[in-house]
Amino acid sequence: MPSVLLLRHAQASFGAADYDVLSDLGRAQVAVLESALRRRGIRIDQVISGSLVRQRETAAALAAAFDRELRIDPRWNEYDSDDILARHAGEGARLHAGPAASVQLSSAAFQDVLDGALADWIDAGAEAAATEAWPQFAARVDEALADVCAGLGRGETALVCTSGGVLAAACAGILGAASTFVALHRVLVNAGLTTIAVGRSGTSLLSFNDHAHLQHGDGSLVTFR
Repeated sequence: MPSVLLLRHAQASFGAADYDVLSDLGRAQVAVLESALRRRGIRIDQVISGSLVRQRETAAALAAAFDRELRIDPRWNEYDSDDILARHAGEGARLHAGPAASVQLSSAAFQDVLDGALADWIDAGAEAAATEAWPQFAARVDEALADVCAGLGRGETALVCTSGGVLAAACAGILGAASTFVALHRVLVNAGLTTIAVGRSGTSLLSFNDHAHLQHGDGSLVTFR
């Protein structure tokens, strides 16, 4: 049965001037993930990534390790968090440090603000103030996943490197419950894997947010932002 491994990119640089680059810890997460995939004997036939730097850096290392060409598809890009925060939250929290980030928050406090903004964004539907409304975002994610699934041969596996919001939207779409999006999004671990089976009747969620490969030693490889 064909399958899709949805990979949340490794840790980026929260609070830095440029969030969209992997941290040193993020690069270590990628190396650990590569080793885990090899130990488990998982064959990777395709590697696909969004066009964001943190996604491409994560995926490029794995594509090289498994001798696969990296295909870039911007439909796997994350929602514009700064735009949603600016239009659907009452605080000046941003992923990137700089003039637009008038409020400096811890990662946990930032997540609370983001959750509220995302819930408001979804509730607003097509009338959302954000440039990309929730229905548009969900539709492009569903389309991107459908195209990957359609391009898989018998028994093939595609590894898709994306971001937490996209991954949560894909899972919410499979479950037929947009209301689960914020809760799914909140718990996703950097470099965690979600497995989707592709069958005759459609897609099924086999596993969600698997990060056992990161749970060793002092636990420092398990990060949420």
